[in-house]
Amino acid sequence: MEDMIFYDRLQFAFTITFHYLFPQLTMGLSLIIVFFKWKYLRKKEEKHNDSAKFFMKIFAINFTMGVVTGIPMEFQFGTNWAKFSELTGGIIGQTLAMEGVFSFFLESSFLALFIFGEKLMGQKLHFLTGFLVFLGSWASGYFILATNAWMQHPVGYEILDNGVFVLKNFSALFSNPWLLPAFLHNQFASVVTSSFVVASIGAFYILSEKNIEYGKLFLKTGVIFGLVSSLLVAFPTGDWNAKNVAKYQPAAFAAMEGIFETEEAGSEIVLIGQPDMVEKKLDNKIAVPKILSFLTHGEWDKQIPGMDQFKEDELPTNIPALYYSYHIMVGLGTIFIGIMVLAVFFLRKEKLYTFKPLLWTIMFLFPFPYIANTTGWYVAELGRQPYLVYGLLRTVDGVSPTVSSGNTLFTLLGFVGLYILLGLLFLLLVGKTIYQGPEPQKH
Repeated sequence: MEDMIFYDRLQFAFTITFHYLFPQLTMGLSLIIVFFKWKYLRKKEEKHNDSAKFFMKIFAINFTMGVVTGIPMEFQFGTNWAKFSELTGGIIGQTLAMEGVFSFFLESSFLALFIFGEKLMGQKLHFLTGFLVFLGSWASGYFILATNAWMQHPVGYEILDNGVFVLKNFSALFSNPWLLPAFLHNQFASVVTSSFVVASIGAFYILSEKNIEYGKLFLKTGVIFGLVSSLLVAFPTGDWNAKNVAKYQPAAFAAMEGIFETEEAGSEIVLIGQPDMVEKKLDNKIAVPKILSFLTHGEWDKQIPGMDQFKEDELPTNIPALYYSYHIMVGLGTIFIGIMVLAVFFLRKEKLYTFKPLLWTIMFLFPFPYIANTTGWYVAELGRQPYLVYGLLRTVDGVSPTVSSGNTLFTLLGFVGLYILLGLLFLLLVGKTIYQGPEPQKH
């Protein structure tokens, strides 16, 4: 059984990690595309319209890959996690169906119109199609986050005698106190990813002395969007999320922060340290006293429960992975803010386009928001363990009893091989698009 659970979780973790590489760019990029199109309507400068169409090409490639890699995850609900689907399908099926029916079709339909319908519709309707693509992509994130929020903090449900969850209050799904902060945090994090990608392409064009006018536009847009979104990810949305975890999942909060023993007069915030699961302590710790209590509760001496206050089976099943994921996410987020502040400072001084060390830094920085977003999701999912539905349905009770670990491992290896090929194809297509550049081809 332990092998079965391990491989089921490993397969889902791999497929969803690979899948989320694509929507985390499209959700944020759709906002920047709308911005470029709006600037074109205001200033009538063709470079803004060309930029909107250029990034919509990259959006379309990412969107296609997201669709292809998203389909297998839905099948896993019926194969690897059939018991979970049987027990909770009456609730999570609502939000997942809404994501497919409303947001996916909205996004895909108007994506085609944006790419092919500019001359037919005129510029204002073309802007509207871009806005509806943005609306569809963010609505998709909202319904997915509503599903996850219910799993993190279940509300509006009733459990029947046979263990099946039924929905008693539909509106409770969307007034869940977990949903709004998680949604906003996730969406602004996706804007961080897209901003860094846009700025990175801009820096590449400037350094390669190709498409320099567009490079300057992309770099300026990327660093401004990057600074604003990086700040919003940290505060208020990140702070709001952390307070939710402390309130509703205190065992996960203790593990995230590395609090092995409860401190009586205020908890320190750990900057660096390595969890020692044998001795139940942090090695080589660098910490600031009382700060965590103040950040979490607004009181310097407020006690925060440590992991010693919980039963062993209530703690997250992989504390080191949760701890490191959280600190990687927070550490990278802090670095992003610092670099974007520096970039905006140089932009205001009109030195950003010529200061090559910063241009090289920005160009090579684009993979790191992907890492921060991925570790952020690991924090949410590892923190919820050992439950699928927090406090109500354990992971061990949600797997499919008829699918062997050998079958799961075999299909996982198949996914790895297939996704390597898809990844190479994706890099080839995006690389070719960037190489061709945003300037319209002359015939």
